[in-house]
Formats: sequence, C-alpha cells, structure tokens
Amino acid sequence: MSKSTEILLDSTSKLDGIYQFENLYQTYLQMKIYHCIGLMSGTSLDGLDICYAQFLYPNIQFRILKTDTLPYSNDLKSQLKNAIHLSGEELTKLDIDYGFILGKSVNDFMEKHEIKDIDFVASHGHTVFHNPKDRYTLQVGNGLAIAEETGLKTVYDFRTQDVILGGQGAPLVPMGDEILFSDYDACLNLGGFSNISFKRMEKRIAFDICPVNIVLNKLAEKIGMPFDKDGNIAKSGKINEELLKTLNNLDYYNQPPPKSLGIEWCIENIFPLFEQTNLPIEDFISTYTQHSAQQIAKVLNENSIKNVLITGGGAYNTYLIEIIQSLTETEIILPEENLIEFKEALLFGLLGLLRIENQVNVFKLVTGASKDHSSGIVVG
Repeated sequence: MSKSTEILLDSTSKLDGIYQFENLYQTYLQMKIYHCIGLMSGTSLDGLDICYAQFLYPNIQFRILKTDTLPYSNDLKSQLKNAIHLSGEELTKLDIDYGFILGKSVNDFMEKHEIKDIDFVASHGHTVFHNPKDRYTLQVGNGLAIAEETGLKTVYDFRTQDVILGGQGAPLVPMGDEILFSDYDACLNLGGFSNISFKRMEKRIAFDICPVNIVLNKLAEKIGMPFDKDGNIAKSGKINEELLKTLNNLDYYNQPPPKSLGIEWCIENIFPLFEQTNLPIEDFISTYTQHSAQQIAKVLNENSIKNVLITGGGAYNTYLIEIIQSLTETEIILPEENLIEFKEALLFGLLGLLRIENQVNVFKLVTGASKDHSSGIVVG
C-alpha cells in the first residue's frame, strides 16, 4: 500500500463502521488519488489563495495538506483593480503576464513546501468582467502561461462555457458544496460578494446575495485602512436609515435565482449612492454592513435554513456576523481557519478534478445554463 493510500485510509476511517476494514481496503484499491493545487483570486483583492489538497475519486473525500495566501504587490493590486478600464491590447498583456505570475507562485509554493506529488493545477483566475446577460465573462490569468511556467497540467476558465450556454457563470462552488459539505443545511461565502448554496426540494440552488467586501474594502480605503478589521469602523459609525432603505430597495434583491453579481453592478448601483450622499465614511460603512447583514439574514429566513457554514474573509468580520445572528435563528457555524480562508481554492481544485474526469461540475439549476456540463479548459 502506498503512503498516500495509508493517509487516506486514516482520514476516512472516521466513517466508523460503514464498511468492514476488508471491504474498505478493497474499495480504496480501486480508487484514484489526486493531488492538486487550487488557485483563487477574489474580487476583494486580498491576495492569491493557494491550496494543496488530496482527493480520493470517485467516492470523493479530501484533505487540505498545505495552504498559503500571497498578498499582491501594490502594483499588481492596482493593475487588477483597474483592469476594467484597460484597452484590449493592455488587457491581453495583463492576462498573459498574470498567468506567468500565477505559475511562478505555484512554483514558489511547491518549493517552499517541498511538494513533489502533484497531478494538476486548477485556477479560477481574476474576474475583470462579468456580464452574463450579454453572454460574456472574463477571468485573467492565462492557463497556457501557468502550464508553461510550471510544466503542469492546468485547468482554467471555468465560467465562460456556462455563460455561453445561457447561464450566469456563477456561483460555481455549489457542486463542491453538494459533494463535500452536504451535512450543512447551507454554505455561505462572504468574500467580495456573498453567495449561498442550499437544497430546495432535494435540488441544490445557489446565487449571489449581495456585495460585501468589494464595497466595504473600497470604503475603508478612503480612510487609509485596507479593510474594516472585526467591523470596528462599522461599530463606530451611525446607520443612515434613508441610505439603508435605498440599498435594500435595489431591484436585484427582488429577482429570483439564478442570478449573480459583478463589479459592473456595483459601479452602476452602489458606488454612486456614496458619491451622492454627504456622510462620514464611518456612517457609510456602518450602513452598508447593516445592509449586507439584512440581505443575508433575509435569505436565511425565507428559505428556513437551519444551519449555515460560513467561509471567506468576511467570516472574520465579527460585527457583521453578530448582526446576521441577531436577525435570524439560523445556527451560524464558523469552521477552522484553513476552511474559512481556503474553501474556494479547495473547491476549484475539485472542479478541476471533475473536469479532468469529464464529469459534470456545473449544475444548470444553479446557473440557469441550458444543461449540466463539465466546464474548464485543460492544457498541458
């Protein structure tokens, strides 16, 4: 038995008695073990999340082995943040340049952790445009450049195919929620945007609820802070009821799923409200934090969610979590730090595995696409 097989037998033996050891051993002999690196760059620009994980297939189980978040340099952060304003030629160059940066990051990560056993890299890329209504979405970080830099098989561009098929191209992680975290009533990610997935009538649905860190971070930067640590700025401000009402009345919140959000929606609907209203930044942040909490709690309550697993950077915003909890009877579950910070990178690794195996990794019911499909481009 290989060392890798021994590790998986140890981790999965917690299933306690579902199988006799002999049957379990024979089952695992017939399974594949994948080692992969998942890459995730969120819209809040916190940095690049890297997750080295081990997967058992086809009875999928996982272990997170090594993780890192690599902060972006000020120059790269500025490039990614302003990519929406670049010319076609400049954007093409950024796509390739960032792909090589991702590849080098993988190489450095593997060297740092002395990683030798690796089957593929799965990269989400960094979202620049997302407009499923007009059937386009763009995540820079060219997979061919990643493969060239690393010499590894690479899976990338998970969203375009779904948008071409008439879907929202988001959220994509519900497939992973269904496979790995179905013990929870719902999974909620608090990143640049908040998105949720849960079962309704035995079918998983998912959608973006509202922007979170993409707005809060932008506001915090106006007073020289990268983000609102623990929600302390929000605590110091006052809620403006008129602005709160305007935010809560935005049309998106009354639309049924499937639906998703992008930076374009924020530019059109959120940011102008701050420019038109003469309030201290602390009051903006306080009001927007309340708005996010109300929209999230509304979704939890309307769908009778009993418990919810919360991950993403926003899980550390203790004030936001406190407000959400005060507005709902749903049990809030915050997992260990590795899962809070790297769940999305882990799940893109899983999506990459499913793509390599030519298995469905996107649900049409979640995104609104014309069919379930296996999405992602494989190179190398």
